[in-house]
Amino acid sequence: MIYDITQPLFECEVYPGDTKPEKRHIQRIENGDIYNLTDITMCVHNGTHVDAPLHFIQNGKGIDKIEIEKFIGPSYVESHTGDVTAQDAMDILKRAQQLQENAQKKILIKGKAVITLEAAQVFADAGIDLVGNESQTVGPEDAPMAVHLVLLGAGIVLLEGIRLADVPDGVYILNCAPLNLTETDGAPCRAILIDSNETAMRFDH
Repeated sequence: MIYDITQPLFECEVYPGDTKPEKRHIQRIENGDIYNLTDITMCVHNGTHVDAPLHFIQNGKGIDKIEIEKFIGPSYVESHTGDVTAQDAMDILKRAQQLQENAQKKILIKGKAVITLEAAQVFADAGIDLVGNESQTVGPEDAPMAVHLVLLGAGIVLLEGIRLADVPDGVYILNCAPLNLTETDGAPCRAILIDSNETAMRFDH
């Protein structure tokens, strides 16, 4: 089973103040042109996207400098509502590791959850690769800076604006490789989850 956990770009939620994605048809076959051609404008943090350290850290890594391995590999999905506390973060990491080795390296939180500063520090101390959530930002929407600084400062990739409603809790193979945009603070991606059990069965045969 493959789950597409990406928002449709032109119907996506937009973080307050960000540019809304728009498309413009500059060539149309129906208008007598020989091909269809579409132009788009958008913020690199529209829809489902990843944050690079450069987003909040001066001279931090741009999206093109992040190792591709951070975006691909075993991941763990867990449902949570409300604040993710330090204890919640520790429990999530423990459950992920118990289910599959290295699944705790990429954590995806399903539901209306807010990563607290204390939880961010737990993830940073654990040296994980990635944290994903359904909101357009990790941490409180009205004060996202502190949580971003802790996570991005620890080299943790942030996968924001994912959609997990149809995904049961558990372990999956994640691929959220972003567009290779030179020296940008983030980039859109097509995020998918592959059932890790099905992947293992394929390799067994």
